[in-house]
Amino acid sequence: MFMRIDHIGIACHDLEEKIALFSSTFDLTVVAREVNEEQGVKEAMLHVADGEGGGSYIQLLEPLSPDSPVGRFLAKRGEGVHHVAFGVPDVERAMAEIGGKGVRLLDERPRHGSMGSQIAFLHPKDVGGMLTELVQAPTP
Repeated sequence: MFMRIDHIGIACHDLEEKIALFSSTFDLTVVAREVNEEQGVKEAMLHVADGEGGGSYIQLLEPLSPDSPVGRFLAKRGEGVHHVAFGVPDVERAMAEIGGKGVRLLDERPRHGSMGSQIAFLHPKDVGGMLTELVQAPTP
């Protein structure tokens, strides 16, 4: 079902500061920037590597407000890993298959994700305490 780790989402207070850190420390390049009003974040995707199933990234997330999901995460836990995202060939099929195994879905249907992808989240309490995202890359 999973083709790759699509990205690791990292919550941060200052997007520009973290871009500079990851760029200089790990020699990563920003390949996309986006403001996602629906999710309440400014984000940057930094390219890590390409593989057979597609690219892998670090996603840096700065909240647009303290009451957004990432804003609440930062207030409770501080900066750090927010979620892990797995690439899937068909997000709707993955949602049905995983949901059929008793895992609660946080999304009823896929929604817009970074770089034109379709995404859905799984309830962290049902997958070992880790917020998990399913990502279907856009078709070229």
